[in-house]
Amino acid sequence: MTVVDAHQHFWNLETGSYPWLTPEHGPIHRTFEPPELIPQLAAAGVERTVLVQAMDSYADTDAMLAQADAYDLIGAVVGWVPLNRPDEAAVALERYRRHPRFAGVRHLIHDDPDPDWVIQDSVIEGLGLLAEAGLPFDVVAVLPRHLEHVPVLAERVPGLRMVIDHLAKPPIEEKGWEPWASLLARAAECPGVYAKVSGLNTAADAETWTGEDLRPYVEHALEVFGPERLMFGSDWPVALLAGDYAKVWRETNAVLSGLPPADRAAVLGGTATRFYGIQEAP
Repeated sequence: MTVVDAHQHFWNLETGSYPWLTPEHGPIHRTFEPPELIPQLAAAGVERTVLVQAMDSYADTDAMLAQADAYDLIGAVVGWVPLNRPDEAAVALERYRRHPRFAGVRHLIHDDPDPDWVIQDSVIEGLGLLAEAGLPFDVVAVLPRHLEHVPVLAERVPGLRMVIDHLAKPPIEEKGWEPWASLLARAAECPGVYAKVSGLNTAADAETWTGEDLRPYVEHALEVFGPERLMFGSDWPVALLAGDYAKVWRETNAVLSGLPPADRAAVLGGTATRFYGIQEAP
């Protein structure tokens, strides 16, 4: 089985524009590129990654695809097209789909001032293009409202596969539960919806978190999705806001250690390989 990190980023502050990334972000307000991540993947035994967009721009997507050409470790790229401009999105998708590792689309919906951005008619039309192309949509769900939209999208865009990034950021630090748990379970009732066990450390106490803090939330996700619809992601380098790659890998594995080997293998690579169509590592 190929071990896959289903959610990581690169950015170059000298060549790209990332307005959301300000000096207030401390340790991640700098350039991150593949040579820095490669030894950390090797130490963890991770063979392929899914490189996910960090800005709603063609420039970011083009840079990621160039990195995929240069580094075999990048098994898939989740890029961006203007879903709210369907005619333009169709042209962009036609171009990007020629790249063998262009494997999905994401939009920073949590940065849009309209919490209902993703369910406006033009975006629904854009998402229909993804469904027709067999490309999945990564859902950034930060507000409960974002998670409420997932069943709506499943109904309005038949055939669209979706994956909820970071388990929709459960309220780990405050040890909260609802409405997150019920909304996640409702989303999981839609068979084409998956989720990423990623970005949980930055939802917990940055200084003290361990796998035990994450456990109830991961176990709930396992209960409602099953391992065949869950995938591990590091969310590196954002993960550096609360630890490092090695800790995220170690503590996530501790939470998953009680699973049967086949189920653990699904979360650590099998699900992502199927979902994004990742080829075996060379």
